[in-house]
Amino acid sequence: MAVAATTPIELIDRVYATLDDRLATGRQRLGRALTLAEKVLINHLDDPATGGLDRAVSYTDLRPDRVAMQDATAQMALLQFMTAGMPEVAVPSTVHCDHLIQAKEDGKIDLQTALEGNSEVYDFLESVSAKYGIGFWKPGSGIIHQVVLEQYAFPGGMMIGTDSHTPNAGGLGMVAIGVGGADAVDVMTGFPFNIRWPKVIGVKLTGTLNGWTAPKDIILEVARILTVKGGTGAIVEYFGPGAESISATGKATICNMGAEIGATTSLFGYDDAMARYLKSTGREEIADAANAVAHHLRPDDEVLANPSAFYDQVIEIDLDALEPLINGPHTPDLSRPVSKVGSDAQLNGWPTEINAALVGSCTNSSYEDITRAASIAREAAAKGLTSRTELMITPGSEQVRATIERDGLLADLEAIGATVLANACGPCIGQWSRSDVSEGDLNTIVTSYNRNFPKRNDGLSTTLAFVTSPETVVALALAGTLDFNPLTDTITSPTGEEVRLSVPVGIELPATGFTPGDSGFIAPPADRSGVEVKVDPTSERLQVLEPFAPWDGNDLLELPVLMKAQGKCTTDHISAAGPWLKFRGHLENITGNLFAGAVNAFTGVAGTAKDITDGQTRAYPEIAKRYHEAGIRWIAIGDENYGEGSSREHAAMEPRYRGATAIITRSFARIHETNLKKQGVLPLTFGDPADYDKVGEDDRISILGLADLSPGVPVQGRIHHADGTTTDIELHQTMSPEQIEWFRAGSALNIIRRNTAV
Repeated sequence: MAVAATTPIELIDRVYATLDDRLATGRQRLGRALTLAEKVLINHLDDPATGGLDRAVSYTDLRPDRVAMQDATAQMALLQFMTAGMPEVAVPSTVHCDHLIQAKEDGKIDLQTALEGNSEVYDFLESVSAKYGIGFWKPGSGIIHQVVLEQYAFPGGMMIGTDSHTPNAGGLGMVAIGVGGADAVDVMTGFPFNIRWPKVIGVKLTGTLNGWTAPKDIILEVARILTVKGGTGAIVEYFGPGAESISATGKATICNMGAEIGATTSLFGYDDAMARYLKSTGREEIADAANAVAHHLRPDDEVLANPSAFYDQVIEIDLDALEPLINGPHTPDLSRPVSKVGSDAQLNGWPTEINAALVGSCTNSSYEDITRAASIAREAAAKGLTSRTELMITPGSEQVRATIERDGLLADLEAIGATVLANACGPCIGQWSRSDVSEGDLNTIVTSYNRNFPKRNDGLSTTLAFVTSPETVVALALAGTLDFNPLTDTITSPTGEEVRLSVPVGIELPATGFTPGDSGFIAPPADRSGVEVKVDPTSERLQVLEPFAPWDGNDLLELPVLMKAQGKCTTDHISAAGPWLKFRGHLENITGNLFAGAVNAFTGVAGTAKDITDGQTRAYPEIAKRYHEAGIRWIAIGDENYGEGSSREHAAMEPRYRGATAIITRSFARIHETNLKKQGVLPLTFGDPADYDKVGEDDRISILGLADLSPGVPVQGRIHHADGTTTDIELHQTMSPEQIEWFRAGSALNIIRRNTAV
């Protein structure tokens, strides 16, 4: 299989060729018109005549067009793929090296440091890609989602990616879903992608963004309305006249941050803005092909005429009335206008002085984003202003970096004191080597990133991160304080002049086109017979996987509760990133971070609990290791939206490796629930959420009737209290027949391995 640096037109033609017949079948089966999300999904059904179409009920097999993996998650995904016995991937797949580059000095120095420090991992990823026919993007090429938008995304297509912000490609009208590595392995081995047929939330946009408002403000407003779990189990579909006024990269920003509301994915209908972007990035023939089927690449007219009859929920946002927003700290849905954040900070005791300002990431590093930020910087420099705090810029790709350097935009930002980081994720995912503050130092940062959980950016729980648009980040950096409204306030220049910043001016696309810079793409060789995958048996960073044991056929009896989480327990709490990224290819070693950020509901302290073997207080990773070595299986308890955040399957594989049999919560985030199922762990929810409170520190839990495990049927749980009494509780599960087989086999991969060996 030849994997190109861009999506071949032949693949896209095959996708478009089936639209007429498949969508006609879908309309006939449903007896109504179709939303855009339904059109794309129906066109990718494994069997359009029989695939389930019942929203939030049917489990359905889909056939994505491609798979994309970033280096941190690709390691485990490809280690799993290697055990499947396949000679090559079954669909076009790519690996993008963007997560392992730490931000410390500047882009050039940090990239060289990463190349030296991560050579073992990069060699593995390049060699395994070459061996199995996978396209490889070298470190420095850019952030996966920006590169995918530039090279692979296309209207009406479907892809999965091993990163929660894969929905970025929805900016080009693609159904792009973030998944765990095991889902990627399914597709790469030729199996369908199985998912519950999603609900569809419609967001109608009217009016036009103006002044200081930006596409980022739209998704911040949606996050305010829906909260971090309001999109769970749903695709968010944007439509209306306001949608057509937004650039393709602006649409991508909005879709990217749909991950912050738990949405399966987000997307926009095909329009002229997408066509312009495709042509500007050298994909004219894709734009021409999309134009020919444009009526299929947007909701049916009946849907647009009467949205409430077709969407499960409809939200309307008037862009004319939208204000610049800033969300945080500690959660991306805590929203208020920028004009009010200063007073909110004073009321809550948050420092108003800004310690760092960061622009970029996969969410906001487009050419248009940088032009708006640079327009402010250019005016500020002319008035003698410079940033009053550390200001860092992360280009999203080498193509963006080379183009904004050519057009003088980087120079504009550097003129006010900005440091340009590598074309990588950097501080957005915890890869920030920060020395100006330490744990315990309450400090404020502002970013144009997507996620702002405690410790997310710098590993410090006392850093308060606020999320806003790139232009607002630059304005706040110039002021140096949260208590600044760029729409009305002034900044005093060194000469005493009171400077009011002008409205930012953005340029959608470069007038002379993009320049690729050093693209960094390596295609797999035509002859792969002599390629050897590089894994050192003594490596501390890479470990060949052993299959998980199948279910023994027995109920789970009186198992201890290793961890009961209080409040928010994201994948960052379960499996921290930052310095732990270096162990993403070594399952045993990365378990050293297991539950390290989880707050113990019995003590209120993060990271430690009672060890049942001797009653001593120890760190969660140490307890898990001791239980594992003693052969003690265990259960963990979670609160609401457990597993929120990143798609990292390590948060499911680590508990499984150390002996977790079930995770019982009040509710799950979608990706994490699926990841647990894939690894053979039972994800269960309390039938009565109040039963969470009945689990004591020294209690044990039994899960009964597993031999009769069936779709939609609750299972019985029994809490064995320390005083000898018991409490029976009902536990709900959302497993399909196929997912029940994953549990019985020990993991989904065990089934793939068994089937490919036949």
